[in-house]
Amino acid sequence: MDFPEELSMGERIRALRESRGMSRAVLAHQCGRGPDWLKKIETGERELKQHALLMALAVALSVTDLSVITGRDSDITATVPTGRLPHPGLPPIWDAVMSRPLVVSPPATPPNPAQLQGRVDQSWELWHHSENNRTEVGALLPDLIRDAETAVRLLDGNERRAALVALSDVYRLVGQATAYIAPPELAWVVADRSLTAAQDADDPAAIAAAAWNMGNILRETAHPEEALRVVLDASDLIRPHLENSPDDWRGIYGALQLHAAVTHARDGAEGDAWRHWEKGNQVAKSLPVSYVHSSTVFGRANVDFHGVSVHTDLMKAQAALGLADQIDPEVMPSVERKARLWVEVARGHLQRGDRTAALMVMQIAYDTGRETVRFTPSARAVAADLWRKAPRALRPQAAVLAEKVGVNVAS
Repeated sequence: MDFPEELSMGERIRALRESRGMSRAVLAHQCGRGPDWLKKIETGERELKQHALLMALAVALSVTDLSVITGRDSDITATVPTGRLPHPGLPPIWDAVMSRPLVVSPPATPPNPAQLQGRVDQSWELWHHSENNRTEVGALLPDLIRDAETAVRLLDGNERRAALVALSDVYRLVGQATAYIAPPELAWVVADRSLTAAQDADDPAAIAAAAWNMGNILRETAHPEEALRVVLDASDLIRPHLENSPDDWRGIYGALQLHAAVTHARDGAEGDAWRHWEKGNQVAKSLPVSYVHSSTVFGRANVDFHGVSVHTDLMKAQAALGLADQIDPEVMPSVERKARLWVEVARGHLQRGDRTAALMVMQIAYDTGRETVRFTPSARAVAADLWRKAPRALRPQAAVLAEKVGVNVAS
C-alpha cells in the first residue's frame, strides 16, 4: 500500500490490518499481545519502539519492508524476513525434506555413520569458506538428507546413535542454508527434526547444537521469546557436563550465550544482553586461543564479532565502531561470519548518518561473501537504505550495490 507520509505508525497498522480483513484480536494474538494493546498502538495512545514487536507485526501483516509501517523518513527500517527470497537450490532441498519414504530399501553399501559424519563436517566447512555458500552447500544437501535418513532407519545400537547425531547435524545445516529462502513452515520442520534426532541420540552436545539452530529460526521468524526459552533451556541441559567435557561441548554452550545476547539486544534489554555476552566471553577464555567450533564458529573472534552486533542492536553505534576498529577480521576462518561482521559495521555507520562509509563497507561485505549479503535481511535493509538515501554523488554506486544484493531498484 502507498501511504501518505503524514499517516502515523498506528494509522498505517490499522489500514494494513483492515485491508487484509484481520480483526484486532487476530493480529494482536499473532504478536503475543491482547487486542487492547493493539488498539492503543493504532490510536496513538501507546508508542511502539520494540524491534521484535515491529517485526512480528510486519510478518503478520505480510509486509516485506518495515518502513511501510514506520514511514520512510523513520530511522526504524528493515527488510522483513518473510522466508521467501528466491533461490534455485530450495526446491530439491524441500523435496528431500518433505518426501520421507515409509519403506527404505537397503543401499548396495551398508551405511557407515563415520563416513556420513565426515561428509557433514566437510559440508559445514564449505558453508563457512565459500562466498557462494548457499548454492554450493545447497547442491549437496538433498543427498545428505536422504542418506542420513536411510542410515538412521537401517542401523541400530551405537551405530544408530551416531547416525542420529549426523542426521541432526544435517538438518542444522539445512536450517542455515535455507534461512530466509524457505517458508517458515519448512524452517520449523527442519529445526524440529534436528532437535528430535539429537534427543533420540541422547547426546547433550547435539541437543544443545540443535537448540541453537532452533533458536536462530525462531528469532528470525519473529518469535524472540520462544527463541530465548529454547537456548536457555539448552544451556541448563549442557551446563552440568561442562567441567570435564570436550572443547566442543563448551563451544556450543558459549554459542548459546551469544545467541541469547543478540536476542536480548534486539529487544533493547541491554543488561541481559551484556550478561550473556560476558558468559560467552568467559567460555572463550577457557578454551585454546585458536579454538573455533566447527559449525557455530564460536571462539575468541566470534565473541568479539558478537560484541559489535550487540552494540549495533542496542543503537550504540560509536561503541560498535570503536570495537570493530580493534578487530582483525582475518582471524575469523568463516567467510560467512566475516561478511556479516562487515554488515554490522555498515549498520553502525548508518546509525551515525555516515552513508558514505556505510556504502564502502557494504561493498567490502559483498566482496567477502556474496550470498551471505544477498540473503541476509539486515544486509538487504542497509543496501535498500543506501539506494534511497545515499549522497547524490554516490547514488550510482548505491544503485549498483542494491542491484547486486537483489533490492528492487525499479520501485
